[in-house]
Amino acid sequence: MRRITLDDVANLAGVSPITVSRVLRKPGAVSEGLRLRVHAAVNELGYVPNVAASRLASSRTHTIGVIVPTLYNVIFAEYLFALHEVLIDAGFQVLVVNSRYSEIEEENAIKALLGQRVEAIIIAGIHHTALARQLLLQANLPVVETFELSDDPINLNIGMSQEHAGYMATHHLIERGFRQIAFLTGNLDHRAKSRFDGYHKAMREADMPSSEIIAQKPRHSSVALGSELFATAHEVGNIPEAIFCTDDSLALGAMQECRKRGLRVPDDISIIGFHDLEFAACVSPSLSSIATRRYETGKLAAEKVLSALRAGAKPAVDQTDLGFSLLPRESTGA
Repeated sequence: MRRITLDDVANLAGVSPITVSRVLRKPGAVSEGLRLRVHAAVNELGYVPNVAASRLASSRTHTIGVIVPTLYNVIFAEYLFALHEVLIDAGFQVLVVNSRYSEIEEENAIKALLGQRVEAIIIAGIHHTALARQLLLQANLPVVETFELSDDPINLNIGMSQEHAGYMATHHLIERGFRQIAFLTGNLDHRAKSRFDGYHKAMREADMPSSEIIAQKPRHSSVALGSELFATAHEVGNIPEAIFCTDDSLALGAMQECRKRGLRVPDDISIIGFHDLEFAACVSPSLSSIATRRYETGKLAAEKVLSALRAGAKPAVDQTDLGFSLLPRESTGA
């Protein structure tokens, strides 16, 4: 079970360990024949360079830490894809940690990433424990908070106003003439709570009563959960004229449950979702939604990190509002 070492490769290739190291680090600086011989030995032995040793020698890890609240929700797939696309092409590895919507687990993730000597940290969210915020403020590296806009950014902040998006989704329903509008969600995390606040603001301005359809215990957004929550509301007679769902998957589930129960969308009830997932424009009826810029958020976060690392200094505090778009479709009678 002994690990293959640089010396093993050198012996098989008939060169010195220093030569093997040079071939692996700077292949363009050696002849093609030598490069082929060393790589043949590497492949035959299955040699993998000792990254930890290289980090100690160079004081660089070429690793970026990323913290997301879940790996279950599809909205983070585009975000992570963009981060990987930009950072890996630039020669960096991406270390992703799941905080499971827990600020304590996020704090532990930050400690772990700093212990791994990552060169930057990108976080989905702006809400942290006091210690986590202190660690990030004191870390001499770029920190990017994403998906939300902070009143007091740690360093770089890229996102949108979740509250205003919730307000505009609700306002769209009010403009369509609906008076009984419910808010449906499976999990009141910080972002959903901000959308909830926006919903309440729009309802107060219109002098209309609020109505909530919320899971008894926090659960991941899914089509099945949307169907279940609507079914429960229907069985107790809590059927509004329109529903604002905090996720398109929930909205699709609610629409399917309406069909099962003989309710027509949008004739009997209107529904608007959030995020504008790929299926939203394709389902029948097409789903009105708030389009969020997930790929663009990840791409810009990665680009700002690379820019800061190339400059060799922690960037000044900066905030970018990527905004959102309201996309009215058939599910709200648009």
